[in-house]
Amino acid sequence: MKAIIIDDETHVREGLLLLAEWDRFGIHTILEAEDGEQAKKLIIEHRPEIIFTDMRMPKLDGISLLKWLHASDIKSKTIVVSGYDDFEYMRNAIFYKSFDYILKPIEPDVLNETLEKAVKEWKEQARSRRSLVEESRVINEVKPLYWDRMFSNLCNDQGLHDTAEEKIENEFGVRFSKKQKTVALMPIKPIVMKSFQGDKELAFFTLTNICNELLKKHNDGVCFRNIHKDEELVILFWNDKNMMFLLDELYSLIYQFSKICIKISLGEKSLNMREAYASSLEVYLKHDLRDPDRIITAKEAKPIPLLHLLDYSNDLKWTIRTGSPAGVESSLHQIFQALETRHALSMEQIQVWENQFELLRNNWLKEYEIESRSSFYQGVDYWSEGGEFSLQKFKEEKMKEFKDLVETLTTKKYQKEKNNMQRIEEYLNQHYQEDVTLQEIADTFFLSREYISRKFKQEYKLTITDYLTNIRMKKAMKLLENPYLKIYEVAYGVGYGNEKYFSKVFKKQVGITPNEFRQSLLKQN
Repeated sequence: MKAIIIDDETHVREGLLLLAEWDRFGIHTILEAEDGEQAKKLIIEHRPEIIFTDMRMPKLDGISLLKWLHASDIKSKTIVVSGYDDFEYMRNAIFYKSFDYILKPIEPDVLNETLEKAVKEWKEQARSRRSLVEESRVINEVKPLYWDRMFSNLCNDQGLHDTAEEKIENEFGVRFSKKQKTVALMPIKPIVMKSFQGDKELAFFTLTNICNELLKKHNDGVCFRNIHKDEELVILFWNDKNMMFLLDELYSLIYQFSKICIKISLGEKSLNMREAYASSLEVYLKHDLRDPDRIITAKEAKPIPLLHLLDYSNDLKWTIRTGSPAGVESSLHQIFQALETRHALSMEQIQVWENQFELLRNNWLKEYEIESRSSFYQGVDYWSEGGEFSLQKFKEEKMKEFKDLVETLTTKKYQKEKNNMQRIEEYLNQHYQEDVTLQEIADTFFLSREYISRKFKQEYKLTITDYLTNIRMKKAMKLLENPYLKIYEVAYGVGYGNEKYFSKVFKKQVGITPNEFRQSLLKQN
């Protein structure tokens, strides 16, 4: 803590320095001044918590200093030290809220008792001030969130409750239900992506401050974040006299700050907040994003038929099954051509595309027995560096989504086919002693005979029959090592009901008859 002693007599300042128990009260810096003018400079520079001042001084006396301290709202504790038991000095000291009044000559006990009380009270008030500052900070942080929620709910709610009406009137000075309202919507995704590196919270904070600084000058309205939408800023006007000028000004301010060209969707006016918002949302969803205007009204939002990906689902399905990226690209180019020439590139169209693509993707994943996951490529950057909608970037993003899906499905298809062939191979090894037929395998694995024949040969370079024969011959050679087994027993043991046919097949595969093979084994031993 710091203290200052203000007195034109040196011996009085020295006396206070010696008599006060500064260390006990945590005061480690003591300043000195000979008059009020000198004191003011030191007080402004050092902000001492405790001030001792005389009343009669040259240049600027104690009463004038007390007036200045009171007007400056300085929070220091002021103790008047005077050698004159004068009512006028006492009255001014009380009026200007000095902490205490000590008469000269100074008694050490009185001085330290007064100083102790002053320090204690300053600390208590400092804690209270910090608490108020913190409370004020929290209120200032929470307050915008409160109004965001209040106005966002009014966008969806039919009525205005009396408590909400009263709170809006107290805060903004308008009778909300009696005011014609106009809503403008500002999607901020391009700004978030291009100017704030994806920091949505900072973007909302910055843009709402820019907008509200302009709107509150003449209380024309309020800007708030729609908590029910992901990236939507709402500008609500209850005074539309300067509305178009303000929207132009907002556009310019945001462009100066972010270098991004935004589009503002302006609805029709209405007494009902929900209707005003719905009108603006209609404009936002239906206007063509290629429209060069920066402020879009209902006149520009013309209803145009939407393209539905579901109408192309069969063609896309068969293209995707081929696993050919070039084929998928060709199919998508045809869809893009139809989209560009016969449909509007609106936010509604984008939402329909994205929703239907997700539906198709989930269906195809289910068909390929793949669990849905969140790691697929999500193409959402449809904006140029300047913030304008780019049809080319939209096409590129959608193409990447489809190619990512094709790669996933093709990989899974290959793994599934490989797994099926491995299971068939395992089945052959387990059932080689039985009369295994291709039809039996097809029925067991719910696959067509043609598919099994083709895929098995691709995987193992042998037909099913040849592969089964190889298994049986290897098993037969092992059994022939036992000299006590008859040839017909070996034949039955590996799935042949006819000894002669077995011998014929064995000689064809091994090059000698079963008997000759057994004899060769005996000679080796």
